[in-house]
Amino acid sequence: MYLLLLFQILQSVLRELYACPISCSCTYDGTGLSELVQCSDSKMSSVPINVPSDTVRLRLEKTQISRVPRAAFYNLSELRFLWLTYNSITTVHPSSFVNLKALRELRLDGNFLASFPWEGLRDMPRLQTLGLHNNRLSSLPAHASVFLPNITYLDLSSNRLTTLPLEMLDLWFPLLDKGQAQRRILGLQDNPWICDCQISMLMSLSMSLGSPVVLMDQLLICSRAVGQSTILLTPVQFSHCMRPSIQPAATRVSPLGSNVILRCDATGYPTPALAWIKTSAYTVMQDSPRVGVRWSIIILNGLSYEDAGEYRCQARNMAGISEALIKLKVVGVTSSSHLPKRKSVKTGAKASSKYRRPSKAGSLSVKDQQVRTNVTSSYLNREQLQSQTNTHMHIVIRQTGHNKCV
Repeated sequence: MYLLLLFQILQSVLRELYACPISCSCTYDGTGLSELVQCSDSKMSSVPINVPSDTVRLRLEKTQISRVPRAAFYNLSELRFLWLTYNSITTVHPSSFVNLKALRELRLDGNFLASFPWEGLRDMPRLQTLGLHNNRLSSLPAHASVFLPNITYLDLSSNRLTTLPLEMLDLWFPLLDKGQAQRRILGLQDNPWICDCQISMLMSLSMSLGSPVVLMDQLLICSRAVGQSTILLTPVQFSHCMRPSIQPAATRVSPLGSNVILRCDATGYPTPALAWIKTSAYTVMQDSPRVGVRWSIIILNGLSYEDAGEYRCQARNMAGISEALIKLKVVGVTSSSHLPKRKSVKTGAKASSKYRRPSKAGSLSVKDQQVRTNVTSSYLNREQLQSQTNTHMHIVIRQTGHNKCV
């Protein structure tokens, strides 16, 4: 009796749990699991909350849904495909897609989104397809690249995008030393792109042999400035980008214990980023005095032999990479620790470093006649002016352009 009652309760719970939402149609597979739930009621204004938890595909299309709230699909952990196309969605909460760890495809085409919560992609680690076609997106933030590494199909066509951040090109066209690039399909057409270096490089790289990026439409329409008439982007614009040019290699020889500044200058467009490659911690300063020019210096105080070696200055922009090698040699310096002794001239048993004037009495003692002069600090001219009973000696010292008689 109790088992029958328990079975009926369980049956009703399962019926409620797996019931098809009102105004929606459900398709089940051979085992009775919900394969597809499709809701296309034009009067539907909110995301249904009673979608069967085993749903694999959910399509909410052509409804009046205007917002996607927090944790709107939390109970759909098995969901792999989510289509929210051609509704009236204006806002998507950053946590709308919590617990969608199995989701592979998300489409929000044909809505009124002016922005998209890119950080919400963290809740969908297996997502590969993201469709944002025909919305009102006016900017693609640089931080979006952090959440897009697994996206192999990205459709941003028919929006209001004007610029492409450099971080996106770094993601789509990684450097050779960062490993094999993942192949991607991008939809960027039908946006009022400004014809800058990023767009030119995107077109150029996507057309190169073996490019990891395939554009849905190779003919991008872009404007030279916001509000100006649009033009067709052609290879003529590719010349806007300039590979970094860096100073030639150099060798620097400096004495041990000295202070040294190593400088690196580079030009290019966009303005290149500079980095020093040397496994030590040094004081590094850099600046860009104007567009297309950047300099960087390393300050080395009190050189030691460990500072000697090769310092590579690397300049990088989206057009390429250039390097310059600066070799630093540290040489020892030998210096005497004691100054040489000065020779003194003595005329008697004792020498006096002071000069004395003759006494008013007109006679000098023998002690007063003893004079010591420093021949290294001044030029001395001795003249015998007069010989008397008491010898008088006058020394004329020439220095700084005048005579001084002592």
